[in-house]
Amino acid sequence: MARNPVKSFVLLGVALHSAVLAQMSVSVSASPQSPAALGTLVTWTITVAGASPGTLEYRFRIQHDRADFRTVVDYGPNSTLAWSTIEEGAYQIEASVKNSTTGAIAQDTAGFIFTPLVTGQSPTITPSSNPLVYIYSAPGCGVIRHTGSRTRDDDVSIARMSVTWQSSGGILQSTPLQTCGTQPTMNFYLAGLEQNQPYQVQHVIESGPLLMPSGETPTPASTIALGPMLNFTTGSISVTAPPINVPPQGSIPTVDGILLQSLFSRTSIATDLNGNVIWYSPPDISYLTRPQTGGTFLGIGEFPTLDPSQQFFREFDLAGITLAETNAARVNEQLATMGVHAINAFHHEARKLPNGQYLVLANSERILTNVQGPGAVDVIGDTILVLDQNLQVVWTWDSFNYLDTSRVAPLNETCALPPTGLACPPIYLSSTANDWLHGNALQLTADGNILYSMRDQDWVIKIDYANGAGSGVVLWRMGIDGDFQIQSSDPSPWFSHQHDPNFQADGTTLLVFDDGNERAAVNPAAQSRGQALSVDETNRTVYLVLNADLGSYSEAVGSAQKLPNGNYHFDSGFILDAQGNLNAQSVELNPSGTQVFEIGFEAPEYRTFRMQDLYTAP
Repeated sequence: MARNPVKSFVLLGVALHSAVLAQMSVSVSASPQSPAALGTLVTWTITVAGASPGTLEYRFRIQHDRADFRTVVDYGPNSTLAWSTIEEGAYQIEASVKNSTTGAIAQDTAGFIFTPLVTGQSPTITPSSNPLVYIYSAPGCGVIRHTGSRTRDDDVSIARMSVTWQSSGGILQSTPLQTCGTQPTMNFYLAGLEQNQPYQVQHVIESGPLLMPSGETPTPASTIALGPMLNFTTGSISVTAPPINVPPQGSIPTVDGILLQSLFSRTSIATDLNGNVIWYSPPDISYLTRPQTGGTFLGIGEFPTLDPSQQFFREFDLAGITLAETNAARVNEQLATMGVHAINAFHHEARKLPNGQYLVLANSERILTNVQGPGAVDVIGDTILVLDQNLQVVWTWDSFNYLDTSRVAPLNETCALPPTGLACPPIYLSSTANDWLHGNALQLTADGNILYSMRDQDWVIKIDYANGAGSGVVLWRMGIDGDFQIQSSDPSPWFSHQHDPNFQADGTTLLVFDDGNERAAVNPAAQSRGQALSVDETNRTVYLVLNADLGSYSEAVGSAQKLPNGNYHFDSGFILDAQGNLNAQSVELNPSGTQVFEIGFEAPEYRTFRMQDLYTAP
């Protein structure tokens, strides 16, 4: 009987792959070794033996107390991971190595135990890996049963704990509530602290509301226990804020008194509104994109002279511990199997979706012939990615497939090698490329679609995402020559080269930082504006609710935010002064557009966020 050549080839491939697997062995080790106290920074190192020639990629996954493994760092160039946690218990760390040349994969798993910081009945305060973040640990607080006349099994008060602290003369701050349960200890990050300051700290346990049958009024929350008052003093830090134009005494707002500043090519910081540093990010983040409720942050590593494996996206916590990270090369491996064009790097935007997935912006290149110029022209476009909680691509949108490539950028921006700063993402196909779109913001809209801002096109568009089931078609285009009519007496009402457009909770009010590059090209005295637009999607009409001159011209970047008191926060992040220096300015405007607060920094800023605390996103 003749042998099946296809089957023989498959069997031979399996045999060869098995042989390669047998040649490569992997081990993972920890320093310090297990066990270690909560908050201890543990460095995991992968060692490889017997690997065939090729490029090795390393992945770290972590499992806690028999839960599913989750990816912390997907396959990339780094064989070490510095990691910690403030959740006690037993962990398994899985280290995998893939030879991208041969396809061989090998892995090793090691256990690790993080022990409680509290051993008795007294809480304790311990430094974390970030000198301005401390760990507050208290004994567990269990659950409280209702002791009244009810006898239902579900008549149980939810016991919850939070931690409050205050410096001498400082404002009172508090962590979010954590539900008490069966865990032996309760652990919190204390963040929002100044250096070299004494603090008084105390935890609060409250109960309620009761788990009542539908339709009944729950019992209000009530304090049932206070922890002892603890005292500690923070240490010194080497991180400093850019020189600050300090606001006058008595003008400091009482609402959202923290300013999170995403700085270019330096450690991002949070300050109070007097400019005192109260938190800072890991130093290898190029810039922050968004804070997340729960005390985590999203950031991008964008390095124009390096290859895609060095371009990363990361979520990290208050102590700077990596929670999730992937890189452009790893994403490209997945895109190749999906038949999607490769990306170069992540840039400008990453944010977390309500279901725990990630919405991330990346760039790509194509050589187009006789489209945006005579002959072959390198054109930079954008790719929108949705990654699941294990950093795997589940949805993509490629601008080259959905937008008119013949519509060149109105101001004809280009990117060139060698790159200067972070004005352009990495390019690899030529020394000069047309900066066709320059996307800079994404948002999941209330109806489950994606809002996408294209700076160089002066457009904000809505993309059919349908919570992951969408076709990707463009539903509408807003801006100059778009699909909407704008109702305004202003001779130049539309935004241009806009940043941070975002719909508010009502789904109809759109905030925009209007850099105003198109207006400035005609009138050098033009200033950037803070805008609020009332959007009627059905009738394709926009009404200007706010159109405020911000008193300076920011050629690039910027942010727009509605504050809880009804005022607006706008950040002009790229102001060129008379001496040729780049500065930034954050202002607060009341609903009529009158400025009520201003703070300036002698450095450019990508975005700023006014926050009530470092645990709650705007």
